[in-house]
Amino acid sequence: MTAKSKIIVLDDDPTGSQTVHSCLLLMRWDVDTLRTGLQDNSPILFVLTNTRALPPESAASVTKEVCHNLKLALDALSIRDFLIVSRSDSTLRGHYPIETDVIAEELGDFDAHFLVPAFFEGGRITRDSIHYLIVDGVPTPVHETEFARDSVFAYHHSYLPKYVEEKTQGRINAESVEIFSLADIRAGSLERLMKLSGNQCAVVDGETQADLNRFAEDVLTAASQGKRFLFRSAASILTALAALPPQPIPSENMASYVRGGKPGAVIVGSHVKKTTQQLEVLLEAEGTVGIEINVARLLDEKVNQSATLLTEILENVRAVHDSQHTPVVYTSRQELSFKDIETRLQFGEKVSSLLMDVVRGLPSDIGFLISKGGITSNDVLSTGLNLTSARLLGQILAGCSMIITSSEHPQFPNLPVVLFPGNVGSKSALTTVYQRLTKKVVIG
Repeated sequence: MTAKSKIIVLDDDPTGSQTVHSCLLLMRWDVDTLRTGLQDNSPILFVLTNTRALPPESAASVTKEVCHNLKLALDALSIRDFLIVSRSDSTLRGHYPIETDVIAEELGDFDAHFLVPAFFEGGRITRDSIHYLIVDGVPTPVHETEFARDSVFAYHHSYLPKYVEEKTQGRINAESVEIFSLADIRAGSLERLMKLSGNQCAVVDGETQADLNRFAEDVLTAASQGKRFLFRSAASILTALAALPPQPIPSENMASYVRGGKPGAVIVGSHVKKTTQQLEVLLEAEGTVGIEINVARLLDEKVNQSATLLTEILENVRAVHDSQHTPVVYTSRQELSFKDIETRLQFGEKVSSLLMDVVRGLPSDIGFLISKGGITSNDVLSTGLNLTSARLLGQILAGCSMIITSSEHPQFPNLPVVLFPGNVGSKSALTTVYQRLTKKVVIG
């Protein structure tokens, strides 16, 4: 593998680029779009599949389509040297092993697939093959956190070989999983990597970025000698594999991307507890005005509440914008109950559709846009802004990416957009991002 080999990331929500910069994010995966992405100068490329928001069959179908088109694009460009990463959640939620199975079927003959869930910026580390989330300074095994009780992706094990056994329903038993411990990684793993074959499942420790940097060096060396590897990972291994220099503009100076120094807009869809806490702090910040969407009104099927609600929200947004303030549009926080999961998902689609109509109706001269929540961010990019691709500028806060739309965008050219995951950052993190974008830029 040469220094110019591509790292191709199939990202199951749009936040996996949260540790890199200056690369392309693709929201479409037709062959032409993939070819454009593969020809870009950056060593790393993201295809945003959004599969974490889909049911298992749809996740498999989308992954298969991406891989099929990717094969055609790689062949057309005669690209042979590449690494595939199935990027997913650092708290072990997502369609594993469905996605890695499909990738292996379509792009085949991998010597190994590695689980590397460490995400240091988010306080996720792996030690002795046990994956931890650092909560209030205390490493807590992830199976003891709220994430393990996820209504779609629940699990019972933080010890990764047992997690693999559980998720593969015993097809891969815990004893057969290769373990790369901290001691192994720090001593060097090349010899072991060269011996892997038959899509061997392996789990990888990581306490610091230096651990994964060392492991990545050995992986790239093994790959240059003909080994083919697949990764199921969080974001920190991507930093190691791409080996990028610091981002062009430091996070604290990213207000320089804001269009005309104008106020922006904030869209909040995520309902996790952390998001709600961050929203409360943001609404107390100078220059922000909250606009709550009472989503319960969408339950009334007798009248078209979506159209009425949209008109009301956009009138409020315009008034706030005209007064030189930043509207913070957020969905009401109360928990609604539904008769079954299908009804809940359909309602979620209705809410998302309304939010995207709000995005499309934002004043065209906003200075920036902050999107809060992984699925919300994906919808903002692919539906609200109707982007085929976007350039990643870097991180405005650890774990929070900022992209920019193209200069040809019909409504929002050169608009900086922050992709803020639901579960990242302190209570004041959303406010910090807002303040970084609204601070006055001093030139020279």
